[in-house]
Amino acid sequence: MSAALDQLAAAVAAESGPERIDISTAFLDLTEPDLGTVAAALAAAGHRRAIVLPLLFTQAFHARVDLPETVRKAAQDTGLDLVTAEILGTGGDIEAILVDALTEADVEEESVVLLYAVGSSDPDANAAVMALASRLGSHRGSWDFAAFATCDPRADEQLGRVERLTVLPLFVSPGLLLNQLETAAADHDVRILPPLGNRLAPVIYARYRAALAAS
Repeated sequence: MSAALDQLAAAVAAESGPERIDISTAFLDLTEPDLGTVAAALAAAGHRRAIVLPLLFTQAFHARVDLPETVRKAAQDTGLDLVTAEILGTGGDIEAILVDALTEADVEEESVVLLYAVGSSDPDANAAVMALASRLGSHRGSWDFAAFATCDPRADEQLGRVERLTVLPLFVSPGLLLNQLETAAADHDVRILPPLGNRLAPVIYARYRAALAAS
């Protein structure tokens, strides 16, 4: 995961052109370094302000609770002015990236697409992913749907539901949840595409520019 995010950070920096923004990666949980550690290093290097770019697709618990509290504490502990950008979301720019990913992978129109996301205890967050899958299906003229890793409808229970199924992960980078689905899909006629990775660089840079302009 860390290597994939380092590659994504380099891609976002490349999007910035001559400006060549300096990007560090941090994690909310489970993986190091955390935001507090990175913020402390930036403050020690003489930086006074940083834009926090959340790589989150929905307004679930991480976006509504974990992230604001983590940013608040890191700013308080380090004195760094931390400005939080908008999340990636499930809007038109993300939809366009998904369409491009399917097109470049030569996914046939007859293939049904399962949009695979982490899932949340927040029904509104899951509904946003389902709506994105529905819009994707409307664009393709196909019956596309969403399923999740951690809540119903669970993706591993959908793998035998239709023939010629293509799984499109709504994920930034590889990780355990994708590995688990790949294992579950081994006995099914299922194609699993890579996570979105560097495709997200233009959207992330746009979120950075918007946050910078608003701050």
